[in-house]
Amino acid sequence: MCNLYSLTKGQQAILELSRAMRDTTGNMPPMPGIFPDYAAPIVRTAQDGVRELAMVRWGMPSSKKALLDAAKMRAERLRGRGKEYDFDELLRMEPDSGTTNVRNTASAHWKPWLEPANRCLVPLTAFSEFNREAGGDIWFALSAERPLAFFAGIWCPQWTSVRKVRTGLETIDLFAFLTTTPNAEVGAIHPKAMPVILTTEAERETWMRAPWSEASVLQRPLPDAALEIVARGKKRDEGPELEGA
Repeated sequence: MCNLYSLTKGQQAILELSRAMRDTTGNMPPMPGIFPDYAAPIVRTAQDGVRELAMVRWGMPSSKKALLDAAKMRAERLRGRGKEYDFDELLRMEPDSGTTNVRNTASAHWKPWLEPANRCLVPLTAFSEFNREAGGDIWFALSAERPLAFFAGIWCPQWTSVRKVRTGLETIDLFAFLTTTPNAEVGAIHPKAMPVILTTEAERETWMRAPWSEASVLQRPLPDAALEIVARGKKRDEGPELEGA
């Protein structure tokens, strides 16, 4: 599971490579460590049909079953302490920090967000998979220069849920990206999965425009030897542009 990545390229590079026509992010600094449930840039098609760069919170809504199971566990704890509760209200206010990676696209939970209107490009320069024996966070990139690439992502607008107990109900835009079986380099560190990475204009345009029957074939690993390990044991990958800054 990829729960950490970096983006050290500037807005103009993202706009040009993704063919986005509008930037709503403001002054976006380099992001050498992007973590779940924080805002990060995505390229999406806005309601007016314009492709735009926007800041969106990382973590799509979790499934109803996951939230129901969590609420049942909370109810059991309250019952064990002799406290009264309203289960419907408990379920409504169950915290959901979000699902960061999407693997099973056949699930009914994800189907509402698989069409072009809810697909997005998530820019990155490197991503991390954790392996304690290998040194902690192991950072992968297309090369040591960390060229810009994009995860194949999905997003949903104005979802209402409790992300954190202290803030209560929030209505926010959310995103996540797809994963698949790992290639050789990632599999040696994290054998379960790797992010779906789009490296060509044709792949990006297919992802953003094509029907699911065509776009779904992009949920596959990069070829073996397509990635390099560029850092180990760091929570931030500053890359060559930021070294010594």
